[in-house]
Amino acid sequence: MSNRAVLEVIALDEQDAVAAQTGGADRLELVTDMAADGLTPSTAGFTAIRRAVDIPLRVMLRLADGFAAGDIDALVGRATELRAAGADEFVLGFLTADGAPDLVAVERLIAVLDGAHWTFHRAIDRAADRDGLRKRLADLPGLDTYLTAGAAGGVDDGLPVLEAEAARTGEPGYEPQILVGGGLRLDHLPRLRAAGLTAFHIGGAARPHGWTAPVSAEAVRTWREAIDTP
Repeated sequence: MSNRAVLEVIALDEQDAVAAQTGGADRLELVTDMAADGLTPSTAGFTAIRRAVDIPLRVMLRLADGFAAGDIDALVGRATELRAAGADEFVLGFLTADGAPDLVAVERLIAVLDGAHWTFHRAIDRAADRDGLRKRLADLPGLDTYLTAGAAGGVDDGLPVLEAEAARTGEPGYEPQILVGGGLRLDHLPRLRAAGLTAFHIGGAARPHGWTAPVSAEAVRTWREAIDTP
């Protein structure tokens, strides 16, 4: 897996997880309540999925729709419980009202993540200053990925930003891997791969019958093959 592109798939339950792994997913993002754009799953839900599959799981830390941290004490409690249950990779990202990274909330959470790797999610696409956000988060322990579409509206709008940021890999603030997600389609892949992007995140694209139906192993396999085709 070290030199092949990463395919991450959103999973809501064990059935999704097994289908995604069967289809060739490298990693799962675990959430609940997609009506609120993905919230923290229960610890029991995490444990059931952890038993069902053997690929890495990134667990969402988010208690309400939007990009404000909300009840950070409650979130720290959930993160602590998930960490104790064996969760070792996470997804989080919070902004202040003026679109700056909420460093207080982020630092409180990663303190209890205890060195676990984590993704800063699409809050970056709503930031007032993307470059400034990356610079301010650059030294935080465990941050290894940005999930981004390049723009709030999705990959269609964000392609030029994604290409520009991919070209800056290795600069301060740009070391984390760019995980492209948010309105990602198969026809975006050639341009993204040409820009050197090597990690892709799908949710609805893995569910041809919508969010009320489970992940389709066949749909995931289609993406796996497209990503692996030079």
